[in-house]
Amino acid sequence: MLSKTTLGVAAAGAGLCFLGYCVYFDHKRRSDPEFKNKLRERRQKARQQKVKGGGSRLPDLTNPEAMQKFFLQEVQKGEELLATGEIEEGVEHLSNAVAVCGQPQQLLQVLQQTLPPQVFALLVQKLPSVGARLASAGAGGAAGSMPAAAESGAVIDEVVD
Repeated sequence: MLSKTTLGVAAAGAGLCFLGYCVYFDHKRRSDPEFKNKLRERRQKARQQKVKGGGSRLPDLTNPEAMQKFFLQEVQKGEELLATGEIEEGVEHLSNAVAVCGQPQQLLQVLQQTLPPQVFALLVQKLPSVGARLASAGAGGAAGSMPAAAESGAVIDEVVD
């Protein structure tokens, strides 16, 4: 039979061996000449994807079918991202959906009831920048699309907690 002291020493020895193993391979990985290059490339790709994939492409503001498809797509993406814990990206997609929604006040009421308060507050903070981006996209397109952009922009008078 082994005593508690012997088991404690054995466990401490195993822990030290594991720690030494981790330190050795971390040092070996970091001293690899290609490690820094691979790390830079990975970070650069992540930055490019964030810039490229961060904002969704806005649809043609004069095409109701494209707007509806975009709305449904953004709501779905937002819900999926929120479910996986990616709050910032999920709020970005939901704010795009609110910006192109025909009845943003009703959608905001539904979202206020279904989202946690901190997520809804983040959504409300994000809406002005998304509305400005939508308005600039409408200004860059046909002149007839500005009224549609103005009608679909969300204006929040009061947020009730």
